[in-house]
Order: sequence, then structure tokens, then C-alpha cells
Amino acid sequence: VQLQASGGGLVQAGGSLRLSCAASGRTFNGYAMGWFRQAPGKERVFVAAITSRAGRPYYADSVKGRFTISRDDSKNTVYLQMNSLKPEDTAVYFCATAKATTILSTLRAQSSYDYWGQGTLVTVSS
Repeated sequence: VQLQASGGGLVQAGGSLRLSCAASGRTFNGYAMGWFRQAPGKERVFVAAITSRAGRPYYADSVKGRFTISRDDSKNTVYLQMNSLKPEDTAVYFCATAKATTILSTLRAQSSYDYWGQGTLVTVSS
């Protein structure tokens, strides 16, 4: 399984970016997908997740109302639309695919994911 994240870059506070994560090597539509981020000097944390089939989204409180996760199963791609960006959103963003046995209540846990992309850097300037 390979995940290729893209779309990161430098943006001013208040701006927007859309991250993409293209997956290969697995039946994409059968698995939940997630985004996590790691800020400099900090641990990696949950940002958003989306279930398979129904596409139900889950968000960290810090991004709720500003970020939107979506998926296009025909393209094996998951997206993260990030609006109203803040300097504290600066981080490397990672996409990941959930394990087949993952239950909804554990989608915020990194241990629920078995394959990870390489990360894409988002820098928000003030």
C-alpha cells in the first residue's frame, strides 16, 4: 500500500490550502482514511478522519468548522480542505489508511492506522 500526500506549502494566516492523498495497493473504498499532523517539536496528533462508504467525517476540535475532509473513491484519493488557516496549523500533515478492523470510536487513535504517507509540510505565516 502506498499513500502519496501533496498540496502543502506556504500560506498567509486566513488563507486556504487543499491537501490530497492518493492511495494505491488496496481497495480504497473499503477503508476509513485519516489525516494527522506533527508540529515542530511536538507529537503527531489527529486532525480528521472519514469513514468508508458513508463518508462520515470526524474532526479534532482545533480544526472543526475550518477544515473539511472528503474522499473520491473513483480516484482513490482523500482530501483535506483547510480554510481560515492559523499559524498554529503549521505542521507536517500525514495521511493514513485505517486498519480493516478499526471501529468508529477509535478513528482518532494513531494505532488504528496501518499505512502512512510521507507527509506534506504546511506553513502558515502570521
